[in-house]
Amino acid sequence: METIITERGQTSVPAVLRRKYHLQPHSKLVRVDMGSSIHVVPVSLNPIAGLRGLFRGRSLTARLLQDRHAERARER
Repeated sequence: METIITERGQTSVPAVLRRKYHLQPHSKLVRVDMGSSIHVVPVSLNPIAGLRGLFRGRSLTARLLQDRHAERARER
C-alpha cells in the first residue's frame, strides 16, 4: 500500500492495516532501517503475547539447534 509523506514528515496508516493489526489511536509503531528499505512494525502492548505463534510447529530449542548445526557446517 502506498502513502504520501506530508511536508511535516507525517504519513498515515491505511484503515485496512489499522483494522488488520488492531491499531488504535496512540498505538506505537517502530521503523526499522533495513539498509535499502524501511519496515514499519507495530509494537505489541504485551511483548510475550506478540511472540505467540512465532515458532509454531517447532520448539525454540529445535530451531536453535538447527541453526547451530548449520553454522558448524558452514565453518567446515
